Amino acid sequence: QVQLIESGGGLVQAGGSLRLSCAASGRTFRSHIMAWFRQAPGKEREFVAGISWPGSTFHADSVKGRFTISGDNAKNTVYLQMNSLKPEDTAVYYCAARPGRTMLVRSSLYESWGQGTQVTVSE
Repeated sequence: QVQLIESGGGLVQAGGSLRLSCAASGRTFRSHIMAWFRQAPGKEREFVAGISWPGSTFHADSVKGRFTISGDNAKNTVYLQMNSLKPEDTAVYYCAARPGRTMLVRSSLYESWGQGTQVTVSE
């Protein structure tokens, strides 16, 4: 499995921005799908965005145009730039990885997970 460590969460007002980072162990990008999921209290974990080598990305409709996933192969790090944040974006955000290049949105199909980072958006 891949070791993943997230950072960058916090408290921000609606309309503000945050950037999440996910540092992965080993040379992961060429062989894994990297994705961000989120889970709000009382809700199921949902797909936010994913990236596959050499840079194909996919974003959930709920964040399209506001969030952007990107990756730095040299640093083995994936980022999630979140702009125009809304209170409904409040959740614990998780970084995940699975072998292959096929983008999948079901959380159960990902085998490696970070510990999560809290994002809270106030009114």
